[in-house]
Amino acid sequence: MSFELTTQATAELPKLSAYVHVPWCVRKCPYCDFNSHAADADNIPEAEFLQRIEQDIKQDAGLAQGRKIESLFFGGGTPSLLSAQAIGRIIELLAQHVGFSDGAEITLEANPGTVEADRFIGYRKAGVNRLSMGIQSFNDDHLKVLGRIHSADEAKTAFALAREAGFDNINLDLMHGLPEQTLQQALADLNSAIELAPEHLSWYQLTIEANTEFYNKPPAIPDDDRLWEIQQAGQERLAEAGYNQYEVSAYAKQQRQCRHNLNYWRYGDYLGIGPGAHGKYSHWQADELHITRTRKTRLPRDYLNQQKPLVRLEESVPLEDRPFDYFMNSLRLRESTDLADFINFTSVPLAHIEPTLQLLQEKGFIDWQSNSIVTTTKGYLYLNEVLACWLE
Repeated sequence: MSFELTTQATAELPKLSAYVHVPWCVRKCPYCDFNSHAADADNIPEAEFLQRIEQDIKQDAGLAQGRKIESLFFGGGTPSLLSAQAIGRIIELLAQHVGFSDGAEITLEANPGTVEADRFIGYRKAGVNRLSMGIQSFNDDHLKVLGRIHSADEAKTAFALAREAGFDNINLDLMHGLPEQTLQQALADLNSAIELAPEHLSWYQLTIEANTEFYNKPPAIPDDDRLWEIQQAGQERLAEAGYNQYEVSAYAKQQRQCRHNLNYWRYGDYLGIGPGAHGKYSHWQADELHITRTRKTRLPRDYLNQQKPLVRLEESVPLEDRPFDYFMNSLRLRESTDLADFINFTSVPLAHIEPTLQLLQEKGFIDWQSNSIVTTTKGYLYLNEVLACWLE
């Protein structure tokens, strides 16, 4: 195997995405550690938000360096608290100042308790072509424990309305390992989701994060044996239903993977727009590749304050940190990692990582064939240990 160190003359910058953070939600869920803030749905400062978003986009537009946006993701919070007109305006601003590639994926996160038929139709007309619905469970008792504002029936109704509005690419978010959840209940949630036939399912385990209500008052979550039983049985059920696992917690029908998340995991660049939004951009300076991570002003009141500058904190990713930065994403995928892409997007020579690759292969965590590596089944089971090897 031989690779040459990438030079500016031959380098190709990674693909570009954009993320827009909408920080408000009707109620703060007890498990949520995101930058979300409870607000009355009728009192969202939409006009002021759009004004600052426009300033934010103009500030960051140059980071695109001529690239078009391949995917856009509205996250939160609850982006579906914004009107369709507001969502459409943000899409217009990004199109004006950066531009979209043909067929760009545009995803909006929606809470089933905050949407209605007219809104879905409006979002579709505004340019949204993919929905991600935060269902979490189809069990009303579990939904109550999780602090969700919708019921199981409302979730199913919202899904039907989205289909009627013309959405043919929908993700459902589901959690497992819920407080006192049984295997049968976890599989019932999956079966309810599969009956709706979404194109994509994000099925992930509830984790107790710091600075959340659940952290201060921990619920009785299933023990490790039950969690493992749920994980194994759930993966089998999803595979039977035709959902291919392409990432640790992401399952999709054929050709329906989330392109936005794939760009994250493949070490792509992304503009971070909105309160607390994180971004990443690569750029060349004096024949040297620089990778910079950004973060915007976090609190909505500070972000909206016209008397304060829109702060873009920037932190350079040093050469020695880039292998971990890269592989903590790519090794989550079921697909193989092309080592030529690693070198091209990090400027780290192969010789620098060969000892770690050899160690991971000896442990059975990766399969290293020619110019590519792929995480093994064992590697998936011990993913934290795999990532720790890059820090040694």
